[in-house]
Amino acid sequence: MLSRLPLWVASSPQQDSFSADEKRAAAISDAWGFPLVDRALKPTDGFYLQVCNDVLGLVDASEKKTLPVDVDFASPASLYRKQHGGGRKEPIVKAIGLKGDAPWHVIDATPGLGRDAFVLVSVGCTVTMIERSPVVAALLEDGIRRLAQRYPELAQRMVLRHGNSAEVMQYFSGEDVNAIYLDPMFPHKKKSALVKKEMRLFQQLLGHDPDADALLAPARQLATHRVVVKRPNSAEVLAGEKPSMAIESKKHRFDVYLCQKP
Repeated sequence: MLSRLPLWVASSPQQDSFSADEKRAAAISDAWGFPLVDRALKPTDGFYLQVCNDVLGLVDASEKKTLPVDVDFASPASLYRKQHGGGRKEPIVKAIGLKGDAPWHVIDATPGLGRDAFVLVSVGCTVTMIERSPVVAALLEDGIRRLAQRYPELAQRMVLRHGNSAEVMQYFSGEDVNAIYLDPMFPHKKKSALVKKEMRLFQQLLGHDPDADALLAPARQLATHRVVVKRPNSAEVLAGEKPSMAIESKKHRFDVYLCQKP
């Protein structure tokens, strides 16, 4: 079961961070139920989680030369995109329909590693991420925790809920949701080497989203303004429902469903 991936502390007892990493691993184990393994028994096959230098990462033991996958909202790449990217001209921001200084609340119902959610947060949105995989949710939670250490004002606008997105949206309570963003995992037909490392790992660990069509109806019922679905240009529309409009880029398009609330 994915919730039972082993959790290993990668730092050495000789490192200054070892004691803190042990405490961090124990807290993650208590919160998410990942079994801690003795550091002398490093997993040698399959997937496992590790804590090293205060970072939770996902490891594929068969990939000896590949770095762990983690969520780092404060990475140089993320911050560069925040500072020098398109801002409100980013395709996802245009698709969401953010205008003026209104404090929009967006649900990202398929957050993955949270990169698109961070783009929306960086332009002023509050984003609720709903993630059903305990592994991915734990990675996101760790990323938000570390972001709060450096940029608390950004971390405060990121909320994480663990659960099935279709069910959470159906029974969602709280503040109004202006827009909902869906980016379901799409099975890639090309050679795996052409797909990003993180995507390959997620596809191996989680598979694609066979129930993605079930997300559209509750999303359209909940959102007050828009539902946006990111799709490869070659993909069919979600649930066979034609969007109100589409914003296209070289490899992807954003199908936009306008919501008419009474």
